[in-house]
Amino acid sequence: MVAGIGVPICVQCGTTSNPCRCKVVGPTLGFLAFAAAAIVEWPVGAFVYCFKHVKGRRIMAHPAAVVYPRVTNAIPYLIKTSFLRM
Repeated sequence: MVAGIGVPICVQCGTTSNPCRCKVVGPTLGFLAFAAAAIVEWPVGAFVYCFKHVKGRRIMAHPAAVVYPRVTNAIPYLIKTSFLRM
């Protein structure tokens, strides 16, 4: 059996930012940026939480509350692919 690690492809449909009403590039890069930020910020937030609960929670929420939405919304268009046309 062969196991491999694939690149996640995230599709967000129903948006009004482009004529196709779907985004692929923004959500995918947003997920990758979220994962990279979470690898760094969650252990730091857990350590800070031991001393300052509110600050630790804010640090651990940063990837989901700030990083993912900013990266996702920064790229409003998609790569035109035939499988996304509905």
